[in-house]
Amino acid sequence: MTKVAQHYIDGAWVPARGAIGTTLNPATGEPAGEFVEGTAADAQAAIAAADRAFHATSWKHDARLRSEVLLAAATRLEERREQVAHLLVAQNGKLLREALGEVGAAISELRYYAGLARNLFGRVVEIEPGCFSTLHREAAGVAVIIVPWNAPVTLLVRSLGPALAAGCTVVVKPAHQTALVSNLVLETVLCDPRVPAGVVNTVTESGAEVARALCESPDVGVISFTGSTAVGKAIARATAGNLTRLSLELGGKAAGVVFGDCDIAATVRGMLAGGLILSGQQCTALARVLVHESVYDRFAAELAQAMRRVQPGPGMDPASGMGPLIDVANRERIRALVEGAPGASGKVLVHGEVPGGALARGAFIAPSLIAVDDLASPLVQNELFGPVMVIERFKDEDDAVMRANATRYGLAASVWTGDAGKARRVASRLRSGSVWINAHNKLFAEIETGGERDSGYGRLHGVEGMNDFLVTKHVYQSHIA
Repeated sequence: MTKVAQHYIDGAWVPARGAIGTTLNPATGEPAGEFVEGTAADAQAAIAAADRAFHATSWKHDARLRSEVLLAAATRLEERREQVAHLLVAQNGKLLREALGEVGAAISELRYYAGLARNLFGRVVEIEPGCFSTLHREAAGVAVIIVPWNAPVTLLVRSLGPALAAGCTVVVKPAHQTALVSNLVLETVLCDPRVPAGVVNTVTESGAEVARALCESPDVGVISFTGSTAVGKAIARATAGNLTRLSLELGGKAAGVVFGDCDIAATVRGMLAGGLILSGQQCTALARVLVHESVYDRFAAELAQAMRRVQPGPGMDPASGMGPLIDVANRERIRALVEGAPGASGKVLVHGEVPGGALARGAFIAPSLIAVDDLASPLVQNELFGPVMVIERFKDEDDAVMRANATRYGLAASVWTGDAGKARRVASRLRSGSVWINAHNKLFAEIETGGERDSGYGRLHGVEGMNDFLVTKHVYQSHIA
């Protein structure tokens, strides 16, 4: 058994006072770690520590220190890249190459925000002779970061980096399934003696008591949450009484629009990679394949053939084409969705089965492809969050745009065509926060991402990724002063 993921509050690891939970390796079903179950009291202690650090230390005033701390954390994370990636495979199940890529992205994110920490410019306007209005960009206060299990390194750092760069203090609530991974990443900051006690805190739980306390606290300035739309809306309701600022990246149902003039072989490869990333357990994963009727039959056949070649397997096996789902319960949920597809207006083209042998102990299931015409089908409208792709046909450009925009989600989409003008035109009509052309899931530290409608609001990454952690203050100075 590996060590226990403890809480870190006010500069110290907190010995377990409550129950101890166990996390399982999704590939084997065997224990992969333990975590301490947090309580409302733990959450309140963490908020109090962060609030003291925000008001009583120089953290929010020392941009150069914050930059240096983030740069040092990036270097430490780079040194631990293999260690973090291997633990991530054990706790999350993803392929090692996916885990290494995720850690690399987090390193890039830390270095990017280290640079921005020293570039928080305001502006000065002489309103009338001798009278000046100054606009300051200041830290928003205590930032709560609620991290999911599917990409716990990147999704932690993409909020932690801008929050610390802005001068906020933070309370992190990691997913209990990957709490050891989150703590290992946080240690790259916590071990720095220049970071005052209380600047970074973490509390873990498997339930909702800690989350409720974090959401209801009047001392929290902003909450950054990545997760399901249902939970995001619950957070919005819970924080409404305090009007707490929120950054919400929620569910997605990414559509890829395939025109007849695309490179079919390259598009099949790109869509398969975009749809099966993290075994489909990513909010931006390609979930809907919209194909022009002129190439629909050929494209569906080639995509189905490619999908049948994908072999699920352990993340540490280089031959594995896809890892397991996070747990057996989710595997069974996906199996039931596929088996019930005919009742949801779907025709199963590739039926992903649960493998036998040694893999049967884990949460493995092969990918599925389902043909659907009915836009009202739950297979089209609901986020499935697994290795299931829906394929639909369209008649023309207007029909493609209508179908792509026909769900309540608006997080990501892609357009596949050899016509650059058409690509830009269609991209501008898609109601999605990110649209890729002849690619999918291209995410960068420098470039903002975020959603519309039920996919949330606020932006992550890039310069705008700091906006949720900053407030603008107007200071007016009269010529009399």
